Amino acid sequence: MKRTIYSRFKAAADKCPNNPAIIEDDRTLTFAQLDELVDAIAAKFYDRRPASVGIVMHHGAEQIAAMLAVLKSGAFYVPAEPTLPQERIDYMMQTAGVDFIINDNYCKHLKASDKVMTDRSETDGLAYVLYTSGTSGKPKGVCVENHSVVNYCEAFEAEFQTGPGDVMLQYSVCSFDIFVEEVYTTLLNGAALCIPSHAIHNSSLAGLLKFAGRHGVTIIDGFPYLLAEMNKLEQIPKTIKLIISGGDVIRASYITRLKELGIKIYNTYGPSETTVCSNYFRVDNAEPLEDGTFPVGNAVKGAEVKILDKNLKEVPKGEVGEICIFGEGVSRGYINNAPEQANFVTLADGRRMYRSGDLGYELPDGNIAFLNRRDNQVMILGKRVEPEEVENVLNTCPQVDRGVVRAFLDENGLHYLTAYLIPKEGATLGEIRKYLSDRLTNFMVPEFFVKVKSIPLTRRGKVDVEALPVVMKEGEI
Repeated sequence: MKRTIYSRFKAAADKCPNNPAIIEDDRTLTFAQLDELVDAIAAKFYDRRPASVGIVMHHGAEQIAAMLAVLKSGAFYVPAEPTLPQERIDYMMQTAGVDFIINDNYCKHLKASDKVMTDRSETDGLAYVLYTSGTSGKPKGVCVENHSVVNYCEAFEAEFQTGPGDVMLQYSVCSFDIFVEEVYTTLLNGAALCIPSHAIHNSSLAGLLKFAGRHGVTIIDGFPYLLAEMNKLEQIPKTIKLIISGGDVIRASYITRLKELGIKIYNTYGPSETTVCSNYFRVDNAEPLEDGTFPVGNAVKGAEVKILDKNLKEVPKGEVGEICIFGEGVSRGYINNAPEQANFVTLADGRRMYRSGDLGYELPDGNIAFLNRRDNQVMILGKRVEPEEVENVLNTCPQVDRGVVRAFLDENGLHYLTAYLIPKEGATLGEIRKYLSDRLTNFMVPEFFVKVKSIPLTRRGKVDVEALPVVMKEGEI
């Protein structure tokens, strides 16, 4: 069998055609029905043979089927939330060179067709391009191949033993790799994906968990902040047996109550460039490090993780170095060779490696501990953000004469962005916020704005960060 997303999904559908694949509040689709929906969508572009397709849809069975239809056709897809700024969607679709875009209207009034597309997917073919924050002021697209996703699904199954009978909550937006984990580790391993409506997704956490309990959700995947909020709730669905945290450090204080419920909880690590995750570490039965955080653990199946110095030589155990990732999960790189392409290194023996830019060290027991970024990149609500990208956009705003953006830590150790700006005469904060909101995703818009008469500089002409006033943000205790 080919190591492609669609071929592995098809194998699961053939093995358990009547098992639930997609669960929504008002309908459930079996694996056979989902595969039929895939074919109905694929029939609409049967003769086009696209190379790439944009998918801009609200979450639901049709969105998942559209992705699988594109993959079956041998093309790759570029996902975007319909709520993203139109300028950002346009940039992503144009730079990826999509042949056409599938939206919600495209998938209305679908009918069965005699034209059933053969599986054109290829093991080394691109599966999707995910756009992440970039230093140039524009997002950069990470190109991930089919076999890398299949490898990760195998690693997930090996660690968590998921399969028929499991139900994964689909909570993440489609442009983050947590979405990839939610969708494909589920469907390719014969489990069911439970998708809340837009209203439930955006309701209270208690409402979302009621939905999860109603449909027997067994696995929840999310950022550490979701765990911290769940930890405060009195009612947690008894069906939940596994919680996976990724995207940022997880602290012992986030799971004090959750671990008492007998739920397995994992800390995971890995950038989009290495296909979702490269490391797992179970935390519900472990002691935290001195700073209250947990290690990121060991490499997943099919990956190898090393701590290297600036010359790409392994450092002794316990010494700090850069976390570098090898294996089948290392992606093809960035579309159109973004400047950061240099982080992908081909070694003399032909192996490919990704330099994460994250600093860490190996503990005596062999687990890896994450420290911080080597560069200025930070995590905001679990998403990697380049303050330089935000700053570049701020400086294109017609209402701003000059601006800089810097990241700070609150008392919980979480990053937030502050913009320092010299506004032009007559400018309003509302105009500046709207300009940024039209071009950046919500979590990238600075939380605080500070009006200054001038930007303080060092003798070398660089921004004097120490001279900038810090807007203190009180964290939760």
